[in-house]
Amino acid sequence: MTDRTPRADADVCVVGAGPAGALVAHRLAAAGHDVVVLDAGPRFDPADRPAREETAIRPGETAPWGTGVDEHAERDAFTSTGPKSYPLNDARVKGVGGSTLHWQGMVMRLHESDFRLHTETGLGTDWPLSYADLRSHYAAAERAFGVAGASDNPFAPPRETPFPLPAFEPSYSDSIFAEACEARGIATHSVPNARNSESYQGRSECQGYGTCKPVCPSGAKYDATVHVSKAEDAGARVIDRAAVQRLEHDDAGERVTAAVYATPDGEFRQEADEFVLAAGGVETPRLLLLSESPQYPDGLANTSGLVGRYFTDHFYAGVGGVVDERTRQHHVGFNTTNSHQFYERPSDGSRTAIKLEFHNYAGPTPADVALSGDALGDDLLDDVRREYGNQVGVGALVEQVPQYENRVRLDRSKTDDHGSPVPDVVWSLDDRTKRTIERANEIQRGILSELDAEIRWEIGPEKTGPAFHHMGTTRMGVDPSTSVVDPELRTHDLSNLTIAGSSVFPTTGAMNPTLTIAALSLYAADRLRERL
Repeated sequence: MTDRTPRADADVCVVGAGPAGALVAHRLAAAGHDVVVLDAGPRFDPADRPAREETAIRPGETAPWGTGVDEHAERDAFTSTGPKSYPLNDARVKGVGGSTLHWQGMVMRLHESDFRLHTETGLGTDWPLSYADLRSHYAAAERAFGVAGASDNPFAPPRETPFPLPAFEPSYSDSIFAEACEARGIATHSVPNARNSESYQGRSECQGYGTCKPVCPSGAKYDATVHVSKAEDAGARVIDRAAVQRLEHDDAGERVTAAVYATPDGEFRQEADEFVLAAGGVETPRLLLLSESPQYPDGLANTSGLVGRYFTDHFYAGVGGVVDERTRQHHVGFNTTNSHQFYERPSDGSRTAIKLEFHNYAGPTPADVALSGDALGDDLLDDVRREYGNQVGVGALVEQVPQYENRVRLDRSKTDDHGSPVPDVVWSLDDRTKRTIERANEIQRGILSELDAEIRWEIGPEKTGPAFHHMGTTRMGVDPSTSVVDPELRTHDLSNLTIAGSSVFPTTGAMNPTLTIAALSLYAADRLRERL
């Protein structure tokens, strides 16, 4: 009996209830504006977290914990026709809370150099914003999430205040890595995490389940439903299972007038004074391309021809193996130690940024070992002792410089359950990024050799895959011919259409993007508030 009809006299319509949409909705609703949020996926009951996590940790299960996406459903169909296949549904989310329903929760600020990539290396482009422009919004985002961290990273950009919560202690395996890194002259430091090291704003402190991804049973890990609830408390209306099909605009093609959305009860039009697209790096450009019209035959807000272009993700590099000592793997389910020592790029642009991660969850859990074979009794116990508790792994996120040829476009040969073309993700791995992955593997092998580890696996250029950080498809810039949105994140073509999220990133760095998404969303909300 959920009412999914439009809200009359809305000031703002937000499309997407992930971290970007939730933060924008809360900030504007708290300022007294009438806000409606439309999300394509369902709501998930927080009371179901323990049951969802119990299902998720069973060996062989693939995303049974509720992302609102079914890889076999017509609604969630996609194609990938680029040189490198992109497994979109492996981590795509459609649900209130967005990608934070299953994220790891690491939240780093971009480095100052990330905003000046072209100036410093000749690669890519510069952002039209500087680190200084976002610095106060980074701090606000950390307070919103409740970030636990420490100021011990010598490579991090300058801060204005301490983190809201104290950092988590290093894991036991971090101490093993620390000795090896010290021997090789590699500096290590703590990781800012969007999870509570102590109770924060009515949410529990971390209970130490060690099963943080996808679902934190206690709710100590932040997810965007926190700000969805706050937005609703402030008067916003959030409508789930409301898949926006297209945006309509006025006769002059200067302003969006309505979002047309489909629900289980039929199709509706939500009108508003301002519109915010916060549907992620794939669905945001797809919706703009689906909203073609006589004025915009190539898609809404696409006079530059760049909607969907420069699709970018982080590549993963990793090396792991076994050591002749106990590592207590999986006692902690999230990263507590990183190294940004290899982050800055050489001035000749020969490689891109590397962020090293030390995995305290390498290798199988006891349940993985116990349930993946046929052994019983003492034989089973021997298997667990042999395969669990002695494994280590070093990972890395590797930056990819945005490429024009990589894109999200419409596949008109295949349609979803509403008859609309599905997204086609075109992705590739360039030579510079390959060299960077090789360099990351070289560093990782060196650390494991210091531990006398027997290397069991390596993920290098031939096996690498995405981190599922969808970025760059509606990039920001000053020049309307080379960007989709301006420095206020408002589209160049339509004066009342703002885009929030990682799709506006001109470049990506090698940092997990969610904190920057949040900072930009709060920045955009402030600009919107000034216009309303």
